[in-house]
Amino acid sequence: MSLQTRLMTAVIGFVSLILVIVAIITSATLGRTMEDQLDQKLSNYAHQLVRVSQAFTPSTATAQNILTGTSSPPMGMLFAVSSPVTGYSGVTVSNESDDGLAGSLSTLTSTQMTEVAEALKEASVATVTLTDLGSYRVMALPTSNNLIVVTGLPRDDIQNQLTQLLTVIALATIGGLILLALTTAITIRVSLRPLRAVARTATRVANQQLDRGEVIITERVPAHEADPRTETGLVGASLNKLLDHVNTSLAARQKNEEQMRRFVADASHELRTPLASIRGYSELSLRALRQNPAGTEGNQAVESTTSSLERIQAQSLRMTRLVEDLLLLARLDEGRELVYGTVDLTQLALEGLSDARPTAADHHWTIDVPDEPVTIVGDAGRMHQVVANLLANARTHTPAGTTITLSVGRDGDHAVLRVHDDGPGIDPALRDELFDRFARGDTSRARQTGGTGLGLAIVKAIVDGHGGSITATSEPGDTTFTVRLPITPANPTAAPPEA
Repeated sequence: MSLQTRLMTAVIGFVSLILVIVAIITSATLGRTMEDQLDQKLSNYAHQLVRVSQAFTPSTATAQNILTGTSSPPMGMLFAVSSPVTGYSGVTVSNESDDGLAGSLSTLTSTQMTEVAEALKEASVATVTLTDLGSYRVMALPTSNNLIVVTGLPRDDIQNQLTQLLTVIALATIGGLILLALTTAITIRVSLRPLRAVARTATRVANQQLDRGEVIITERVPAHEADPRTETGLVGASLNKLLDHVNTSLAARQKNEEQMRRFVADASHELRTPLASIRGYSELSLRALRQNPAGTEGNQAVESTTSSLERIQAQSLRMTRLVEDLLLLARLDEGRELVYGTVDLTQLALEGLSDARPTAADHHWTIDVPDEPVTIVGDAGRMHQVVANLLANARTHTPAGTTITLSVGRDGDHAVLRVHDDGPGIDPALRDELFDRFARGDTSRARQTGGTGLGLAIVKAIVDGHGGSITATSEPGDTTFTVRLPITPANPTAAPPEA
């Protein structure tokens, strides 16, 4: 069954059960009250007839004689008397007289009298069903003149009223349940409308082709059906949030695929050039040796071969560095390659600047480090590579005369390393992909304008591996790369670095 059907069945079933229980309790309570009222009325009539019966002698005391002298007995009343002389006799009031006295009296049959006597054997008040007369409530009382007076009142009014009450309750219950079913159906249908909107949205999303190159999920649950203040609306809001995350993930997947394709193309380009050079110079060397095996020309061939081999060696070294950088990045991605120990960033900065200064004598190099060592727990070799790559990046992408400043300091529980230059700045179009692999400012990939584009990617991978962060801010004349790393207390016995 559908959720709507199950909810309606449960609601109507519980309400029906409650109404039946209420009807039973109401009928029982009302019936008990009416029985008590009938017993009170019966007691009044019985004591009144006892007083009347005491005026008769056992020889004259008959039910008809006694009841005839009684004023206004109710319609259907039963009266019987047991006399030691006349025996049992009984009558019922069949209709009222015009003068208000006892009307027509009907004599009880022997069978009816026997039924009355049997009912009163165990108690003085009993309920008995008489043949042809129906149900009666009867009471037996003794008199002072040795008579036993039996008075009874019919229970037909109680049964009729209870029947009418149960009929009214049944009709009201049926009508109420029909109205309840209609209102419940409407309420549930309106309440479940957001779930149907969720189902329709999910179906539309499921029918989309998600295996295409670029996928954007635009389907969403309408805002008026995704109200998080309601339970069903919360489902719609959660689905919209999930679709937002899926859309973001698909976009990230698409970006990663594009980066992978670009990575393969870049790696192929970077490896193709050294391989082509190696092949060309190798063929040139072999040709020179074959054509000029000896003599002066042979010496020239040897010189040519030597030059070719030097170029082969240079290209081999270049290709080796590229492969090693790619291998390093792969290992850093796997959480490997780091050997932890105590690292003095101040000493690394001094050594890094000393190594970088001879490579660009036309730049101005400055350093700003504290007197006390700034130490962290990390890989000294990799942190040296971070410093070297950042300085090489600043040197490569700035013109002669640029001032490059390397500084080390503390900021709370972090060590901060900054590389600042007053060069032309970073192209805004490159800032979002600055730390991506093979990201270069020059798309032509000329050798004189930069390296392989892996330097900053390696820096970021190493810094991330140390639990730190790296950011870059750049404007014309003001470019800063900031590395933040968790700091550890400096070793108090360590000597300050030499200037």
